[in-house]
Amino acid sequence: MDDDGNKRICKLDDVVINRIAAGEVVQRPCNAIKELIENSIDAGSDSISVSVDDGGLKTLQITDTGHGIRKEDLSIVCERFTTSKLRTFSDLQSINTHGFRGEALASISHVSYVTIQTKTANDKCAWIAHYRDGILHPKKPGMPSDPKPCAGNVGTTITAEDLFYNMATRKRAMNGRDEFNRIAHVITCYAVHNTGVAFSLKKVGDNMPKIRTSSKATKVDSISNLFGPAVGKELIEFSCDDKSFGFTSSGLLSNANYSGKSFRFLLFINNRLVESNAAKKALEAVYSSVLPKNSYPFVYLSIHIDPQNIDVNVHPTKNEVHFLHEDAIIAGIQAKAQQTLYKCSTSRNYYTQARFVF
Repeated sequence: MDDDGNKRICKLDDVVINRIAAGEVVQRPCNAIKELIENSIDAGSDSISVSVDDGGLKTLQITDTGHGIRKEDLSIVCERFTTSKLRTFSDLQSINTHGFRGEALASISHVSYVTIQTKTANDKCAWIAHYRDGILHPKKPGMPSDPKPCAGNVGTTITAEDLFYNMATRKRAMNGRDEFNRIAHVITCYAVHNTGVAFSLKKVGDNMPKIRTSSKATKVDSISNLFGPAVGKELIEFSCDDKSFGFTSSGLLSNANYSGKSFRFLLFINNRLVESNAAKKALEAVYSSVLPKNSYPFVYLSIHIDPQNIDVNVHPTKNEVHFLHEDAIIAGIQAKAQQTLYKCSTSRNYYTQARFVF
């Protein structure tokens, strides 16, 4: 502090910088699992299993059947901005993978104790390594920190323990049951979108998973499994594209026979689970004249936009994206959804309980 009482500006320590950044990327356990699921999909996995304890706060583990991580890359895999998906800034304009910044594993390792077990098809054995604050760390004091050989299958298992151990205020504000439900929502959405990939979610200690889907299931099959047959049997397929705006879209809409207590809206843009209030409001408007008051639809929507027209790097958790012609694209999808819904809503089924008098 100077003589005038003002504090001097100083450069933050790298550990402080990284923990601040990690707290933005991994705000909750569900953010961590979303990042890890996307990495597993990018790795070509056809099966992804998640196991959690206390909503992921004690333990969060994901196992996939992807191509694995090379042993040579394990020394830097948890460092910030280490990635196999990006080389130059201009690559962002054509990025077609889920991950790209190389921040997910780094961020998780700065707020938890991370263990990675992995094997590639060319490895004779699997390798296991432990991390803390982005670097290799010995399992126990005095032990070497180098990756060690172990038994294992092709693919990767990542375990994060004691999440937010160094962010006590955030951890105290979280409830294990609520965090588990958030994780379940993320897995449910990705299970619907990614046909060809089997998903499962279980709590540590439970014999049966809370969520299980098949790699052979269709989107309608997965929706019926995860949201109930009452939704699955009332779905309508629709699609919309416009070359002038550089987008295609497809989805599933519930018809007028279905009404829920809340609007279930699953939105993917270029295969990323995102949020869009504008798209949500546009689709709500479509149903306002079809469903009774306080009744809500189910909508799954997947939009593909030319990578050059979309900015995926606008939010730490990648929950939001910006893209060109947003208003026109949403208006086009709204019009097509309305047209599709009205065609299938010329008749509506009403169910009444019969009363018998004896």
